[in-house]
Amino acid sequence: MGKATGFLEYTRINPKKRSPEERIRDWNEIRLPRDPEVVKTQGARCMNCGIPFCHSGVLLNGMASGCPLHNLIPEWNGLIYKGQWEEAYKRLTRTSPFPEFTSRVCPAPCEGACTEGHILESVTINSLEYEIIEKAFAEGWVVPRKGKATGRKIAIVGSGPAGLSAAYYLNTVGHEVTVYERSDRVGGLMMYGIPNMKLEKRIVERRFVLLKESGINFILNTEVGNDIPAQELVDQYDAVVLCAGATKARGLDVEGSQLKGVHYAVDFLGVNTKSLLDSNLQDGKFISAEGKNVIIIGGGDTGTDCVATSIRHGCKSVYQFEIMPEPPAQRIEESNPWPEWPKKLKVDYGQEEAISLSGKDPRNYLISTKKMAGNEKGEVKEVHTVEIAWVKNASGRMVPQEVPGTEKVWQADLVLLAMGFLGPEDRIADELKLDRDSRSNVKAEYEVFQTNLDKVFTAGDMRRGQSLIVWALQEGKLAAREVDKYLMGKSVIK
Repeated sequence: MGKATGFLEYTRINPKKRSPEERIRDWNEIRLPRDPEVVKTQGARCMNCGIPFCHSGVLLNGMASGCPLHNLIPEWNGLIYKGQWEEAYKRLTRTSPFPEFTSRVCPAPCEGACTEGHILESVTINSLEYEIIEKAFAEGWVVPRKGKATGRKIAIVGSGPAGLSAAYYLNTVGHEVTVYERSDRVGGLMMYGIPNMKLEKRIVERRFVLLKESGINFILNTEVGNDIPAQELVDQYDAVVLCAGATKARGLDVEGSQLKGVHYAVDFLGVNTKSLLDSNLQDGKFISAEGKNVIIIGGGDTGTDCVATSIRHGCKSVYQFEIMPEPPAQRIEESNPWPEWPKKLKVDYGQEEAISLSGKDPRNYLISTKKMAGNEKGEVKEVHTVEIAWVKNASGRMVPQEVPGTEKVWQADLVLLAMGFLGPEDRIADELKLDRDSRSNVKAEYEVFQTNLDKVFTAGDMRRGQSLIVWALQEGKLAAREVDKYLMGKSVIK
């Protein structure tokens, strides 16, 4: 334990960020370094409670409560307070393969389940994780890892968090691992689905270099199921792990949704990052929001990323439409008790930036898009909406009902659909005749991960549907364990 009375003596201090006025001028990370003394006292706030819900990693009411990776959070909090940074790094990486990713883009269900957060304010777990891993890189503690060769060959399809996690663990126990990625860079949605100011791509590439140095083979610009048959991998390798994600974006079936200027958010973010990395946006090969009225349909992290990206392009205006009601300012214990994930209003970095420019939050709640209208060139120019109320139908289900007289027309030159994903693409599953569940995900039991086809496993969003990065990392690790058992009869991966 760090300091027995630390949670009584110190208040929560959130990580500092560059001011919105400064950061919207570039694409660099928005977080600022923390004072070492502040980091120490934030670690001291951990209560080292008898039952640390922070690392429970369970689903409560459909939401993650605690860390799915089961990170040993109280242990490394106490080690930070004592100044034992290398030991803190060892405890952190005992359960987490890539803390540099989760500390930047995970919504921190660990903090939502923190015991201290039930009565005061939760420990700044996410930012302490960031401090540990960045110090570890700076001190040279993060080095390539490779196990004694087993002679077994494994193919992994997809280099997102699940694929990289599976590759990392299988490599550490000595298997020869080859990762196939259809893009020109490694990382999946971490590379092309999350903008640079939230996760700088040098961070992804830094880990990519380490994984290559550890002996993992990467084959880029190669789409399995298109450039090479999936069956070829099954025939050539001792095991195949499918980690291709849930990349089939959810569309909007309304009049005008096919107009020019209507795009999926993931496409908007992806081509922007590629152009930024290739040419610092000088090649023009991206969807620009400059001078445009931007409407983002959908909330969540992706919607926020679209707000922030549009602002950096120099958009004329930006609005977000959310069909759900505005969350309360604080957790409502009766309907959302601790340690469930707290469903309360969050002002993220994109909203902060929009507020700094316009003085108001870009989000509009309880609003439904009825249609889109275009000009004579087939370009979107308007979005027509109506306000809705959520009411119970005859069967007791909550359904949206239009509110008469609330119709509104919004100017729009660019419409971005940020409504999540429906499931994995069909090509590989169809070719291999893999069983699918009711949501089109590849069917495989959790903690087993084997499909109906011998020596073919699946993990991450391709198996469970769109989810958090920590679930993808955990599934990749556990799938690696099951592959290792399949090949060797037992496994030391835990």
